[in-house]
Amino acid sequence: MKSKVYTLTGDKGTTSLVGGQRVAKDDTRVEAYGTVDELNAHIGMLAHAIKGTDAAVEKLLFTIQNKLFNLGAYLATEQNDAQAPVYGLSDEDVKAVEAMIDALDEQLPPMRGFILPGGTQASVCCDICRTVTRRAERRVVTLAALKPLNPLAQRYLNRLSDFFFILARHCNVASNVEEVLWDKNC
Repeated sequence: MKSKVYTLTGDKGTTSLVGGQRVAKDDTRVEAYGTVDELNAHIGMLAHAIKGTDAAVEKLLFTIQNKLFNLGAYLATEQNDAQAPVYGLSDEDVKAVEAMIDALDEQLPPMRGFILPGGTQASVCCDICRTVTRRAERRVVTLAALKPLNPLAQRYLNRLSDFFFILARHCNVASNVEEVLWDKNC
């Protein structure tokens, strides 16, 4: 017999961490891994928006989604040691994101000011991913102030926000869509 998706165990505002510990659904840890999960959903939309335009970026987005599942599992597990490894996430993953940032940035014109979010659908998806990544990073910083966390979690998210910023620019430039600069007098 197929098991049901709904368990009724969360009806009173609690959920289980990895290992079975029950916590409030608005617990700092749940906020952190929940925001990472939200980011992953937005990346799925971004991957759809850029499908067929850049195989290397598509491959990296797929990898990032898998790494975020690993990060979410790590964040959903009570840690007692800030040096405990984040299974499936390493410094090499940070370097891979940095390499893509550098490769894309080489193709872009110099920035002339602050760029407003917008442009192509793919660029807008990148902007949403960037801002949700920043929120996930803030949630992880809050959690790290309360519980021991491997600093790799913050570092990876920080690098992802840079990646989504550069990718947003890349999507607009590749589609010949002019970047709109912030006009403080507007």
